[in-house]
Amino acid sequence: MPVSERKLAELYDYPAALDRPWVQVNFVASADGAATVDGASDSLSGPADRSVLGLARDLADVVMVGVTTAVAGAYEKIRVDPARRAAHGLRLRPSLALVTNRCSLPPDSPQIADCPEPPIVITCHDAPRAAQRNLIAAGVDLVRAGDSAVDLRAALGALAERGLRRVDCEGGPTLFGGLISEDLVDALCLTVAPVLVGGLGGRIATHPLPATPRPMALEAVLQAEGSLFVRYRRLCDAESGNAG
Repeated sequence: MPVSERKLAELYDYPAALDRPWVQVNFVASADGAATVDGASDSLSGPADRSVLGLARDLADVVMVGVTTAVAGAYEKIRVDPARRAAHGLRLRPSLALVTNRCSLPPDSPQIADCPEPPIVITCHDAPRAAQRNLIAAGVDLVRAGDSAVDLRAALGALAERGLRRVDCEGGPTLFGGLISEDLVDALCLTVAPVLVGGLGGRIATHPLPATPRPMALEAVLQAEGSLFVRYRRLCDAESGNAG
């Protein structure tokens, strides 16, 4: 990648002195737009992409992910660079926030039982009461945001109340689509892999269409290992130079 690690960190870092949640979404897709190959994204990712993903986690207060994606991606084993986090004034590890409408993650799942610290589980008030009680008994920080489905704006507000404003969202497509629908995406970091998948592979975002498309400004394009690393920022923020 034709930039230094320091410059890369500057490109991918969050705005300083945030007074609200700032959501940076990270995804990889094939050159023809597929989010997965045979149901997984691993084969689209290479060492450079994994390096950028590690950087995104190192710069975040919290990694926010849908529960299905968390189970598939072994999120209880997230690795970080303690020195890089310390250099940015961040605590040792980012928090893990799991989003689930139905509290569908059992308390003995690895994402709960094997996580270095109790995760935050974001659900809604109508999620099964027994499942909510079981997660609380397992030490989870349970956030109820919304009635029949998770209210993502309220969820981000709850994270901010916990001092977690630098939000690294890693999907899945339903969660990303929901954030787009509510106009909550501040930046998109997209790796375009040099492969054509074809078939019926899904997109990186799936959700009912928002009232209008969300304009973004191109901030950076990098290249490594044949992949493109593209960073877009919310257009109004990019034009004004402000975080909010």
